[in-house]
Amino acid sequence: MRGQLCNNTSVKRIISRMNLSPEALYLQLGQLVAEMPDLRNAPITQDVNQWLGRAAALVTASGNIADSAAMNAAANHLTGILRETNAQTISAIVHRALATAEMNAPAGAKGAFIAAGSSFDAFSAVGKVLARAQADILIVDPYADGKALTDFAVQASEGVAIRILAGESEHKATLSPAAQNWAKQFAATRPLEVRLAPAKTLHDRLIILDGKEAWSLTQSLNAFATRSPATIVRVDEEIATMKVAAYQPLWQAGKPL
Repeated sequence: MRGQLCNNTSVKRIISRMNLSPEALYLQLGQLVAEMPDLRNAPITQDVNQWLGRAAALVTASGNIADSAAMNAAANHLTGILRETNAQTISAIVHRALATAEMNAPAGAKGAFIAAGSSFDAFSAVGKVLARAQADILIVDPYADGKALTDFAVQASEGVAIRILAGESEHKATLSPAAQNWAKQFAATRPLEVRLAPAKTLHDRLIILDGKEAWSLTQSLNAFATRSPATIVRVDEEIATMKVAAYQPLWQAGKPL
């Protein structure tokens, strides 16, 4: 029947052929949704086509044959008078695939994709992530400002070390006084270190927990979900390992604030 989901056995067989575990499929779909371009208005660039290619592959892996066919048809006709309709079709399909993948993901992976539509949602979403840390949090945000500490890092558990890696020329002026006030108030109970990386060397906005678990943010913390909806999604284990390895030397070489 058209539109009928494959059974769990079929889903697992398709995922296996793509070498994706149910958890990895869920995390990659979450990242896909977080990075969704403006399909209604943006020029159809190489980046947009690459996103559409990833979307088509992951929707196929989700096991919904009808959605896979509809996804390909909509992507192939993302121009002309039907563009808005096809853009909505693609958006609905990838969100549906994400919901299905979350149901099939292990219990420990659920909730790895968090949408934030307002300042309070953002506060709550980031707080949930920071609360997972046991010993160390590294926040990578080239445009970090005082809010990274006053609104977000303060939600981490007492005793967890906070590290912020910001851009030398991109960070905001409020970061330094906020760090000074943090040190005065919390001292050793909430260790803090802020370092600056050379301009244009930080290409992600990340939260890395205990040196192994990485979460990607679609906006900088200085304006997270204040002007438009934002998302925070946990990246899969393989990508997290790469991110940790990439940012460790940048942290080591960073200049103290």
